[in-house]
Amino acid sequence: MADYLAGIRGKAAIAVYIVVINGFLIIVYKGPIYKVAVRACFLGFTFGCGLLVSLSQSTWTHFGWYMCSLSFFHYSEYLVTAMINPHSLSLDSFLLNHSLEYTVAALSSWVEFTVEKLLVPELKQWRWLSLMGLLMVVCGECLRKSAMLTAGSNFNHIVQNEKAQSHVLVTEGVYSCFRHPSYVGWFYWSIGTQVVLCNPVCVLGYALASWRFFRERIEEEEMSLILFFGEEYLEYKRKVPTGLPFIQGICVDP
Repeated sequence: MADYLAGIRGKAAIAVYIVVINGFLIIVYKGPIYKVAVRACFLGFTFGCGLLVSLSQSTWTHFGWYMCSLSFFHYSEYLVTAMINPHSLSLDSFLLNHSLEYTVAALSSWVEFTVEKLLVPELKQWRWLSLMGLLMVVCGECLRKSAMLTAGSNFNHIVQNEKAQSHVLVTEGVYSCFRHPSYVGWFYWSIGTQVVLCNPVCVLGYALASWRFFRERIEEEEMSLILFFGEEYLEYKRKVPTGLPFIQGICVDP
């Protein structure tokens, strides 16, 4: 199946499918709903192709796992946001346009995988390592979505600078283990995707880039949380770790 999709007929079939589905969506949906539908359809199509590649008897199996992991992550970000905080829902909730750095990181991982598969194909045949990466992906995904569902309407993809009237400090569930469980899940999920692909360069690059991003993000977010909840958050901060290695959060003078 993977060889078929990579061939001329496979590419032609994919192109026809995309054109037909997009035409159908244009007819059925209008305006903003079309933009949501076309993104959801694209992610579903990617997941389906990934599933076919995963089940095929080829050396591309773990790339299929990666396709499923990536598409499911972005689709579920929108879906869970729609469930818990529909007022904050937008096209950005898919996180497909998260940042330029995120896009560059994704492209870099695809380039590394392709180059290494052509030059050192044996590097991409460590199935046990890919399975470890898949386990990291699944655990990270579950932790992040558990954090979102536990936080409910208090969760937002954007750091809030003004406290909403309904905003409360969530300390139960996974938040009793980590102060920032959604970031912990995303951190290990992102590294896990590169372990799945057996991308040694991107494993290191993703780990360093993600660590730096979440360190800055946590400090920014905790400034707002201290402003919102004062001593209540400081007490919570003293008792519960961030969950990320060597990240303590914002330092507050006693």
